[in-house]
Amino acid sequence: QLQLVESGGGLVQPGGSLRLSCAASGFTLDYHAIGWFRQAPGKEREGVSCISSSGGSTNYADSVKGRFTISRDNAKNTVYLQMNSLKPEDTAVYYCAAALQLILPDLRTDEFDYWGRGTQVTVSS
Repeated sequence: QLQLVESGGGLVQPGGSLRLSCAASGFTLDYHAIGWFRQAPGKEREGVSCISSSGGSTNYADSVKGRFTISRDNAKNTVYLQMNSLKPEDTAVYYCAAALQLILPDLRTDEFDYWGRGTQVTVSS
């Protein structure tokens, strides 16, 4: 069974940090580009960042550039999202998704084939 499982979410104060993990089971991520998306209550799901299958290319939404870093460890079949300088507006459910392609996809939900169930990130004092 193909699964993506996110972890690492939680409650953090503004200015704090979290590292999200996306672990795959049932398939290897070696040939997949991976994206992180988020969805706040009442808002559409938006792309946050993505990384090519090799890790050589990355892309970020303007709202997180300079604060978030995506990385991957194919040996562990896991992708990470390091989130620093968190703001209340970063509060959302964060999802990882896999696209069966080697090159960097656009940060659009229709570019991705498999999705995790999400992990809640709440930034509040």
